[in-house]
Amino acid sequence: MRLRPAFPALLAALLAAGCGGREPAVPPAVAKPLRVMSMNQCTDQILLALLPPERIASVTWLSRDPGGSLMADAARRVGVNHGQVEELLAQNPDLVIAGTYTTPALRGMLKRLGYPLIEVDHANSLDDVRRITREIAAAVGEEARGEALIADMDGKFAELARDPGPPIRVVAWDRTGFAAGEGTLYDVILEAAGARNLARGPQVAGYRRPDMEVLLETQPTLLVQGSNDAKASSLGDDVMRHRLVKRLWGDRTLFIRQAYYVCGTPMVADAAIELRAQLREAAARTGDLPPGRMPEA
Repeated sequence: MRLRPAFPALLAALLAAGCGGREPAVPPAVAKPLRVMSMNQCTDQILLALLPPERIASVTWLSRDPGGSLMADAARRVGVNHGQVEELLAQNPDLVIAGTYTTPALRGMLKRLGYPLIEVDHANSLDDVRRITREIAAAVGEEARGEALIADMDGKFAELARDPGPPIRVVAWDRTGFAAGEGTLYDVILEAAGARNLARGPQVAGYRRPDMEVLLETQPTLLVQGSNDAKASSLGDDVMRHRLVKRLWGDRTLFIRQAYYVCGTPMVADAAIELRAQLREAAARTGDLPPGRMPEA
């Protein structure tokens, strides 16, 4: 997150205090923190699922946006932060949870001043989701709750696997381009939902942005777009406005919220369940067939 212009001067003053003056009052580490502060949108999601509002000092302001957060309602019941040191001093948390995208300067300051801190990396697989959920749950003293979230996720994926159905050929992207390649949570969701993700193949994987020629060459049965936000525009929106794409896939486009796969949380199973229902409803209309012959040039 970006820091306000006042941050460098305030940080310098704090570091100077730590080099010979009086240190800011830092809460000691405790087994079950009561004022947890999350400075990363992805750790926000797991923290909000693990703890009641009274034990959360704040989460990032981004987590109140339902477009990118699965826990927007819960986030509105707790304080927010913008990754600012002033907020840290005012909220005086007894545990800070940071992510790999939290600014290095702020993470360095937290370590320098001795705030209880855990740093969580990004999840790209279900194993990552399990590991990160357990890491945060252990840090806040809620291991049983963490295991319950993981068990719920695993149970839902197991249920999906028991009834896979025939794979449906799809090309998928999100607001940044073809971003559903192998080794991503987006790909995990597509596979569990029953899609054959053509973004894994060389015809698509070599392209960064959604490309009309790629769609015409691969002829997917359905398109899956990782957003349906009418207020925002994206590369995918440009493709969807092309007359041939509108003609061939206008009624063959499904949407999945980016919030489901941008952050690795146990709620990714819910995305797969939701997408499975959409895929099967669309397949009932189209079968697993390309959207028709191309018009003559």
